[in-house]
Amino acid sequence: MMARIRSLKPNVTRGEAIEQFSGYGMAALIRNAAYGPLRSIAEFYIPFRIVQVEIVNRNRRDQHILGLDAVNGSLDLYQFEQLPALPALNVLETRNFAQPALEPALVRELIVGKLQRLLFSSGFFRIQDLKISVEPVAGEIHVPYWISFRGRGSRVRLAALDAVRRRIEGPRVRHMLRQWLTTPPQA
Repeated sequence: MMARIRSLKPNVTRGEAIEQFSGYGMAALIRNAAYGPLRSIAEFYIPFRIVQVEIVNRNRRDQHILGLDAVNGSLDLYQFEQLPALPALNVLETRNFAQPALEPALVRELIVGKLQRLLFSSGFFRIQDLKISVEPVAGEIHVPYWISFRGRGSRVRLAALDAVRRRIEGPRVRHMLRQWLTTPPQA
């Protein structure tokens, strides 16, 4: 089923994604020998809920605009320089997107937990009178990814490239994609 979504504009074209997944030289030969040839690539979109966050620590205030994946909240927080607006967004119709399943009430709890872990990991004794406020921004923004399919026969290996930040993603994005690919569509 096609749906209309708002997506960040990608910084990686299809051709650049193919080059990234194909690689060069000896590394490409080893990858092809181990995992099989690159069969195809596809666009995939993950919905993120956007929030404005204020962190007060030792009377110092920091403000951030963050995104949390709306599928299950397992991905790293996405940081934005400013609120995404129409010039930085595409409106498109696609069926290649994960369905948001995360309850809005849980978004705040997950973001606060992730931020606390991040702050505590930088030094527990640097934390004093910590306050984190989270204000949701209406709507969802989808982040575009390029997905590669490589392999031989019926064996397939997936890889994901964040099409905005230009970086290969890890197992959490691949797991989300596998779930989406293997879950029957809802009627």
